[in-house]
Parts: sequence; structure tokens; C-alpha cells
Amino acid sequence: MQIKFRPAASDAGVRRLAWAVWWFLVAVLAAGLLLSFFVDPATAGSWGGGGTAGDVVFALTVMTFPFVGLLILRRQPRNTIGWLLMAVGLVWGLGALADNYATYGLLVRPGSVPGPAVVAALNEGSWAPWIGLMGTFLILLYPDGHLPSPRWRPLAWLSGATIVVVTLTITFLPGRLEDGPVPTLMNPLGSRATAPVLYVLLGIFLPLLPLCIVACAVALVRRFRRSRGVVRQQLKWLATAGAVVALLYLLTMAMTLITEARASSGNAAGWVTILQAVATLSFVLLPLAIGIAILRHRLYDIDVVVNRALVYGSLTATLAGVYLALVLLLQQVLSPLTAESDLAVAGSTLTVAALFRPARARFQSLVDRRFYRSRYDAARTLAAFAGRLRHELDVQAVGGDLRAVVSESVQPAHVSLWLRP
Repeated sequence: MQIKFRPAASDAGVRRLAWAVWWFLVAVLAAGLLLSFFVDPATAGSWGGGGTAGDVVFALTVMTFPFVGLLILRRQPRNTIGWLLMAVGLVWGLGALADNYATYGLLVRPGSVPGPAVVAALNEGSWAPWIGLMGTFLILLYPDGHLPSPRWRPLAWLSGATIVVVTLTITFLPGRLEDGPVPTLMNPLGSRATAPVLYVLLGIFLPLLPLCIVACAVALVRRFRRSRGVVRQQLKWLATAGAVVALLYLLTMAMTLITEARASSGNAAGWVTILQAVATLSFVLLPLAIGIAILRHRLYDIDVVVNRALVYGSLTATLAGVYLALVLLLQQVLSPLTAESDLAVAGSTLTVAALFRPARARFQSLVDRRFYRSRYDAARTLAAFAGRLRHELDVQAVGGDLRAVVSESVQPAHVSLWLRP
């Protein structure tokens, strides 16, 4: 599945269309933020939200998707991924505008604007195309805008049908608009005559949406396993960004559930709020990774990023655990001598500082050996050659060793050595 344009449409015309969509999104964002200034922050209970300031930060976060899409379309006007990024921003922008419009018309100044209840009903299922586009088509068609193979075409059609059916079913389902500004408001577009059919459709297609997302992730993994060269590096960028976002959200969800279960103090809730804000802001990594990968700006630095993340992430977790264990241990050992914990903290700090360099070297060796085997083997080969070079006096023997080392580490098609007479 790929977005196709008529041959008559020139690249300049497609670029103008991309700019028109972008400025329309900017206008929608400005209108939504203007309405949000009149909305009571107490009515905006979004995850990690902070009133108007939270709305602004979240809006700028989501607008990163269409902004990166615009950058891609300026260079590659017919790039499907760029248009999908623009579509994500368009769906979210219209949904945010509709939410603020309904809140203003129903709570702030009732009766001042026409049809706020209908707008709230139309916005009830707007989350489905937003999440659906990001979780299915953006993953399934990345990075070249084509399916991994023709056999994935049924999944693309099923994903599209699921997004459409879920959105329409939620929109016309009778009952309360629980996600709207007034949870007790009944859906003005709902009809009890169609309720049985709508409930059956929702029961079938709503579970299909996460299943389609998982299937698209599987397709991405299969594409990665068969990829080589530039495409493999592009997939690494998206996989790394997606892993960071997923881990942050899992951590945030766990901390939120623990905090709510324990009914903890305001200080702990503040930390959870900060963690929620960080998890929300982490969505920026997805469009940034896609933009870097498709525009190929410092593309191959992803290996350095992953390497450093694995090394310093493991190092930080290990040293933090050692530090806490030493502090507790030294406090118990030194408790008969002093009641202060400054000595335990100082001793633990000096120990961790002494362990930093050897621990970093050890973790670097483990990561290279496990994930960068060719680099690890090349480093060992060069180290062994340097050791032999210290004790070798025969020039011909050194030349033979040098050619063998170059062939083993770099693996060129041909090796020749020229020695100055």
C-alpha cells in the first residue's frame, strides 16, 4: 500500500500541497490553543497535563510529527512516510481543536457556539486514527513507503478497516460521552436502534487494533532481519527510538499504578507527574528518528548511540546499585562508632569513583563481544598484531602479518603492501 499521485502532478505542486497542509495545521493549533486559554485547567485532566502550559508542551510535541513530515516532503515530495507524519499531526490537531471547542461551548460559555455536543461526539473516537496511523501504517510502510512484501497487503487492508470501523462505531454508539468534557452528556449522534450492531462491531474490531499494531511490529522485525546497508541503519533508528518510548511508558504506567494503589503523598505524586511528562515528551524521539533516517543525516551514528546507551545504561545501573549497597552496609558497620552517615557516603562515593573506569571498560568489552562481534574481533586482532610487532625484526614477516591482519579485520577484496626501498 502506497500513496500515489497522478503523473501530471509536479513535484512543485506536491510541495505546495505539503506547505498548505502545514499552515492549516498551524492555524488549527493556534485556534485550539486560543480556546484552551478560556478553558478551566481543572477540566483538562490529561496524563501528565499541567493546564494551559501542559497543553502547549503536548501540542508542540505532537506537532513534531508534521514538522518532520514537512522536512521530508521538501526533499522527497512523494515520500509516503512524510505524508503519514503529516496525517498524524492533522488528526491530532483537529481532535484537540474539537475538544477545546466542545469544552468552551459546554462548560465555559454554554450556548455561545453552535453544536458543541455534536463536536464532542465526533471527537469521541478521534484517538483511533491517531494511534492507528502511528502504530500500523507508519511502522508497516517504513522506511521506503512500501510493504515488506505483497503478502502483508491483507494486514494493511485489515488495519485500515479496523481504524475506520472503530472510529465510526465509537462516534455513533449511543450512551454517555465518557471522554468528553461533560461525562454525563448523552451522545446526540447515537441511535438505540443501531446499538446491537455497533456493540458487535466494537467487540470485534476494538481488540483487532492492538493485534494489528503487534502484527505491524512483527513485519518491521522481519524487514530488519532481511535488510542490509542503508535500510538496516534506518530501521535501527526507528527501533531504538521505539524501544526508549516503550520502556518509558512501561515505567510510567507501573509507577502510576503503584502510586495510586498506595495513595502516596504529594511529593511522590509530583515525581510521577514529572515521569508522565517525560514519557509524553519522549514521543518526539519517533519523528526525529524517522527524519534522521530518511534524510540520512549522520545516519550511521546510530551504532554509536546504541553502543553508548548500552554501555552507560548498564554502567549507571550497576554503580547505582553498588553505591546504595555500600552506603547501607557501611552505615551498619560504622553505627557503633558514629551515628552520622557522612563517612559511609564518602566511602561509598570514593569506591564507586575507583570502580568507574575498570567497570566501563568491562561493560564496553561485554557489549562489543555480544552486539558488535566483528568490531570486537578486529580489536583483538589488532592488539595481537601490536604485541607481535614489538618483538618482530624481520620486515618480510611484519609485512605478511600486516596483510593478514588487514584481511581479517577490514576484509577487503584485495590487499597489497608497498615497502619503500
